[in-house]
Amino acid sequence: MTTEARHLGLLDRGLYALFAHHADDARHSRTRERYREANPDVGFGLYVARLYALSWAVCLASGALTASAAVVLPTAVVDAVVTVGTNSLPVLDRIETPPVPRLLTAVVAGVVSGGLARWAVFLLGSRYLAWVATARRADIEATLPGAVRYLRVLAAGSHDQRAVLRAVAEQDAYGETAVAFRRALNRAALTGSLDEGLERVASETPSRDLLAPFLLKFREHANQSAEALEGYLKMEGRLLSHQQSRRHERATGYLELLAELFVVLLILPALVVLIVTVMSVLAPGLSRPVSTPVGSLSTQAVVVAGSAAFVLAAGALSAAVVVTLRPHNAGTPSYSRPDDLVSILATAPSNPASATVVCVPLGGLIAAGLWALGYGPLNVALLTYAAVGLPVGVVSIRRARRDDAKDREIQDFVHAVAGHVALGRPFPDAVRRVARDVELGALADDVRALAFTLELGDSPSDASADRRAAALDQFVDRVGTPLAEQTVGLVVGALDAGSDAEEIFETLQTEIGKLYHQRKALRSALLVYVAVGWTTAVLVVCITVAVNVYVLERFAQLSAVTSGQSIALDPDAIDPSRARRRFYLVTQATMLSCGWFAGTASRGVYEAVLHSSLLVVLGYVVYAGVGLL
Repeated sequence: MTTEARHLGLLDRGLYALFAHHADDARHSRTRERYREANPDVGFGLYVARLYALSWAVCLASGALTASAAVVLPTAVVDAVVTVGTNSLPVLDRIETPPVPRLLTAVVAGVVSGGLARWAVFLLGSRYLAWVATARRADIEATLPGAVRYLRVLAAGSHDQRAVLRAVAEQDAYGETAVAFRRALNRAALTGSLDEGLERVASETPSRDLLAPFLLKFREHANQSAEALEGYLKMEGRLLSHQQSRRHERATGYLELLAELFVVLLILPALVVLIVTVMSVLAPGLSRPVSTPVGSLSTQAVVVAGSAAFVLAAGALSAAVVVTLRPHNAGTPSYSRPDDLVSILATAPSNPASATVVCVPLGGLIAAGLWALGYGPLNVALLTYAAVGLPVGVVSIRRARRDDAKDREIQDFVHAVAGHVALGRPFPDAVRRVARDVELGALADDVRALAFTLELGDSPSDASADRRAAALDQFVDRVGTPLAEQTVGLVVGALDAGSDAEEIFETLQTEIGKLYHQRKALRSALLVYVAVGWTTAVLVVCITVAVNVYVLERFAQLSAVTSGQSIALDPDAIDPSRARRRFYLVTQATMLSCGWFAGTASRGVYEAVLHSSLLVVLGYVVYAGVGLL
C-alpha cells in the first residue's frame, strides 16, 4: 500500500484499492498534466479512483433510470422514439426492421445512456481540473505583481532568499502566488536545494508565461548578488504592473459562459413541463397512471418532479462552480461564530454565522405555526426557508456595508500614516497622530484601539517588535475585512525583515490602491451575474403564470367542448388545479436556484441565502396574488 493510501478514510481506501491502478493508464496522461497545474488537495491516484467510482455510480443510475423509463412509459411513446431513431440513421432508414421487443429496447437504451453518462463524468472530471488550473492561472496573474513589489521591499532589508520567499508565502493576500512559493519552499526543504524547488514549481505551474519565467529569473539573479536581485525585482514589478493593467482592460469576465449555460439550464425545465402539460391533451397516455416502484405515477408527474430536481441540482452546481472559480481578490468574507451562547446572541446583529444559529431554531417554530394555519408542506418548507434566510441575509448585507465603509477608510489611514513615516516619525507615533487628527469614520474606533495597543508596547525592549506585530494582528482582526488582511498584515513581515519604513508604506499605498480598485471593478463585473439570476427567475415566473392564467384554462375548456365530438381530446388530461401545483413546484425550484447563483456571484453563501429567500417570497406573492394558490 502506498503512502498516500495509508492516510485515507475507509471509503477512500476501498476506492483506491479498486481503481487507483488506472492512474498509470496512457489515456489519463492529459488529465495528469491538468492535475499538476490544478494542484488539488488529493493525490492523483485518489482523484482518479474517485472519478472512476463516480463514473460507475452515474453510469448505473443513468442506465437504470433510462431502462425503467423505457419500461413504464406508454408503448406509443417508446415506439415513437424508436421510430424517430431508426428513421434518422442512414441505412437503417432504408431497411424495414422487425418490431423490437420492449425489454430489449429498455436494455439497449439503458446501456447507451449509462455509457454516455460514464463518458460525460470522465470528460467533466478532466475539464474540471482545466477550469481550476485556469482559475489558478488568473489568480497568479492578479497577485504576482503585488508579490513582486513586496519581495522588492523585503529584499532591501534581507538577503536571505528563503526568508523573503517565506514572508510572501505566509501572506494569504497573494493567493496562488503564495501557494506556489510555499510549494517551492517545501520542495527545497525535502531536497535541500532552493534552486531545485523553484525549478520544480516553475515546471508545474499553470502560469507558464508569468510565474514560471519569474521563478527561474529570480533564481538566476539571486545567485548573482543581492543588488542584482533587488534591481531585477524593481524592474519586474513595474513590467508586471503594466501587463496586469493591459490584461484587466482586455478581460471580459470569466463567468460569461457559465451565466449563459445557467440561463439555458434553468429555463429549459419550465418549458419542458409546459410542453408535456399541453401535449397531454393530445397524448392521453402522458397523464395516465403507471405502476412504478414508488407507487402509481403518471409520466407527466415524473417529468415535473425530474424537472424540479434538475433545476435544484443545476443551481447548486452553478453556485459551487462560482465558489471554486471565483478570483482570489474578490474579497469574499468568511465569518466564524463565537464559542459561547452569550457571545453568539451578542454578535447576532452583526455576524451572519451567529444570526444563523439564532434564526434556525426560530424557523422550527415558524414552520409549526404555518402548518397550524393550514399551509401545505411545500409552502411550509419554502416560507420557513425564507423566514430564516431573510434575517440572516439582512445581517450579512449590513456587515458587508460596514466592511465596505472600513475598506474605503483604510486607504486614507494608510496614506496618512505613510505621510508621517515619510517625515521620520516612528510608526507608533504616526498611528497616534492619525488616530487623533484624521476623521476615519467607521474605522476610527479600530485605529484608536491600535494606537492604544502600540503605546503599551512602545518600549526599547527586545519584545517591542513582537508586541508591534501582535498589535497589528489584533487590528486586522478587529477590522475584519479581507482588504485589511491583504494589506496591513504585510507591514509586519516587512518591518521584521529590516526594510525601510518609508519604503514599506510607499509600497503599501500602491498595493492598497490597486487591491481596492480591483475589488471594486470585480464587484461591478459580478453584478452582471446577479442581474442574470434575477432576470431568469422573473422570466420563469412570468412564463408559468401566463401559462396558468391564459393557456391551461383554455385547453381544459377545449377538451370539455370536444369530448363528445369526433376529435379525440381527453377531457381529464389537464386538471388546472393539479397543473398549477406542478408549475408552482418547478417555479419555486427555479427561484431557489437563481437565488443561489446570484447571491454566490455577489458576495458568497449568506447572500445566496438572502437572494433565494427573496425570490421564493416573490414567487409565492405572485402566485397567491393572481389566485393560483
